[in-house]
Amino acid sequence: GEGTDELINREHEYEVYKTIKDYHVGEEILYFNKENGFKITKFIDNARNCNAQNWDEVKKCMQFLKKFHNLKLKVSHEFNLMEQVNFYEGLRKSNSMYNDYDSTKKNILELYRFVNECKPEYCLTHIDANPDNFIIKSDNKILLIDWEYAGMQDPHLDIAMFGIYSLYNEDEMDKLIDIYFDGKCDLKDKAKIYSYIAISGLLWSNWCEYKRELGVDFGEYSLRQYRYAKDYYRKAKLLMGEINNE
Repeated sequence: GEGTDELINREHEYEVYKTIKDYHVGEEILYFNKENGFKITKFIDNARNCNAQNWDEVKKCMQFLKKFHNLKLKVSHEFNLMEQVNFYEGLRKSNSMYNDYDSTKKNILELYRFVNECKPEYCLTHIDANPDNFIIKSDNKILLIDWEYAGMQDPHLDIAMFGIYSLYNEDEMDKLIDIYFDGKCDLKDKAKIYSYIAISGLLWSNWCEYKRELGVDFGEYSLRQYRYAKDYYRKAKLLMGEINNE
């Protein structure tokens, strides 16, 4: 889409596809041009995307995602959340459309410090692990496609990304987290994932604002992402308070 050349590092994308090639977790690449990102993949017959409101499908996709994370694959580049927030912010030619953007970002920086203090173990993480990128084949096997944002990160970030793209409410977010952790997510990990929801909301809100300047308006999706940044800052802080009181 518009502005993609500014957003994607094709050398990084190529490295990711090389890294996952033998694990059969992604689409089968027949041709990849590192200069412009053109790629040809093998067509998948009778496939469908994951339906984020079908919890049987969501469970299968989370099981697949967890199995991929447990491979603990490595690449040479990191997806740094705050660097990306600042990068997208810098691409905008005007101030944010949100009057309280500066105070929201200040809150997000506080959460970013918290997740770093948690010292998460990084591995290759998809970053854009939204339901549209989970392909369910006719034999019910699952593939995860579109790895252009992938890099080294806390794998729990992928849970947050799935939830915010699905526009989940808090009950649905909690259900998603319970599915991934088999109902055994401790308070610190939950606070960390709530923090990722907030940070990622600001990230994609900036992405949407940049796209809007290019004539691509994401409407309610953009507003909801900014709302995640604000709401889940408060929710994460409440959980962090509970941790401190334990």
